[in-house]
Order: sequence, then structure tokens, then C-alpha cells
Amino acid sequence: MATQAVTADKAPTAGAGKAPVDNRYKLLEATMKRYLYQADALIEVLHSAQQIFSFLDDELLVYIAHKLKVPPSRVYGVATFYHFFNLKPQGKHVCVVCMGTACYVKGGDKIVKAISEVSGIKPGETTADGSLSFMTARCIGACGIAPAVVYDGGVQGLVSTESVVDKVKGWLADGSE
Repeated sequence: MATQAVTADKAPTAGAGKAPVDNRYKLLEATMKRYLYQADALIEVLHSAQQIFSFLDDELLVYIAHKLKVPPSRVYGVATFYHFFNLKPQGKHVCVVCMGTACYVKGGDKIVKAISEVSGIKPGETTADGSLSFMTARCIGACGIAPAVVYDGGVQGLVSTESVVDKVKGWLADGSE
């Protein structure tokens, strides 16, 4: 079995002199080429990388840093600043509770507590069976429909703690089958 090694100048390989093992790097390379390997395209490149790989691990961040000729700390800083980038594999379902002022005042904190109790995980974690990833966001920009929750990428506003708990329980039940 070949071991994977990551070098700063190329994607993980099967061994010295062999082609990249993972064709996803070719897709990412096409994105970087489209943006002419410009450092200003970092966010777009990270978006593409996440779409292609589903999350951004350390090796991928270093690869992007090298290709765009920016320090790895800058790539990591951008990836950790924005809540829509994932540094760990996500669950089958993702629940993001808005904790902006309007959502918090209208019960966002109670929703977070209820989800934690039902799922057994804290914000930023994924259940052991991989059925649910639970996160919070500073603000999702849906203040007019507070409290708001993002279910698998779709915003749902004017939610109640009970409706969110029911949705999460349904996902957890599906994951146990």
C-alpha cells in the first residue's frame, strides 16, 4: 500500500515521481488557474476547495497557501474567520443556530441549550455516528425573522425551540438506522 505524502509544491502523491492520487486536486488546480493563482482569490479558492473536498484539512490549507504564494497563517486565518468554512468533516445533517442580537434576544440561547441536551454535543461538534453537526453563527443576516436556524444550508426563520428539537430528533433517529 502506497503512503501519501504532501509536499509544498504538489498534491499528495502515491510516491516519488507518480501522478497525484486524488483527482480532486486537478479540479482545485483548475479553479486556481482560472483566478491566475492570485492571492486575492483566496476566499473563492477556499470555497471551491470545500465544495470539492467537503472540508478543509491542514494539508489542503498548506497546499493552497503554497499555490497562491501566501503564508499558511493567512489561509488558516481566513478559513477560521468565516463560519461557512469547515475544518473537520461534517455530519450528514448540519444545524447552525444564529446567535446574533435579534436571534439571541428571541431565544437563540435556549435553542442552543435544547439542541445540546437532545444531541449530546456542543456547538462545533459532530455526533459520533456522523448524523448531525451542530454549530452557531455570529449572525446570518436574517434578523427580521429571528430566531433563525440554518438546516442543511437552508434558512428557517421564526423557529421555536420545540420545532428545532423535533427536526434534530428526526435527524438523529434517521442516523441510528
